[in-house]
Amino acid sequence: MAKQAGVITLNGKVGRLSFYKTKDGYLAREKGGVSKSRIMNDARFARTRENLKEFADNASSAKLFRDALRPVIAKIGDRRLNLRITQVMMKVLQSDLVNNRGERMVRAGDWNLLKDMELNAASSLGSTLFLEISYTDSPTAWAVAIPAFVPQDFVALPKGATHLRITATGVGLDFATGGRAVQTSISDLLPVIDPAAAISLSVDKATLPGTHRGFVLSVEFVQMVNGSEYSINNGAHNAAKLVGVEQV
Repeated sequence: MAKQAGVITLNGKVGRLSFYKTKDGYLAREKGGVSKSRIMNDARFARTRENLKEFADNASSAKLFRDALRPVIAKIGDRRLNLRITQVMMKVLQSDLVNNRGERMVRAGDWNLLKDMELNAASSLGSTLFLEISYTDSPTAWAVAIPAFVPQDFVALPKGATHLRITATGVGLDFATGGRAVQTSISDLLPVIDPAAAISLSVDKATLPGTHRGFVLSVEFVQMVNGSEYSINNGAHNAAKLVGVEQV
């Protein structure tokens, strides 16, 4: 390990040398490690190649899932959500009981491991909506029923919110082809100061082709000013939960 002794301090890479700052001053080291060619061909790195292949399947599967849920994720203020989805997807992959190590895939794992995942770790659905929510899962549709309620009594309203909206979202995924579909059923924009009528939301499964499905219930808070909607604290209080999953 080389230590810079001169008056010139560097950060970053110059050729094969990397310069960086530590508590002991500015240091430099030469690029090292095992070459990619060796990792991909040497028998001693067989386990590494197996891990790399599974990581690749997990990464592409997690991205497909995130892309399908984009209408929901775009309104959620959780910066670590992408990481948490990747971690849960890895558990699904590792639950594959069919394929050998290195060949395991998300599509062959236990899809039920995703059920009940909160999409906003800082604002769970259960700590936001204190309502008697009923779910109906039939061969043709996934539906949500919420009885009439008073928002100020049964909803954890963030400061500044004037309205709320409840949405049921269904996604259909085909991990083999990379196909995805999304369908939403959205309530009216509900004033927080007025009693809300009963809400019925339904997602038609025929609009969600693929081999795997997921169903999300979410609540979004907004502030209305002169007819325009504004998010509350960048969606930090919006809640969403993956309340249903299905493997076709």
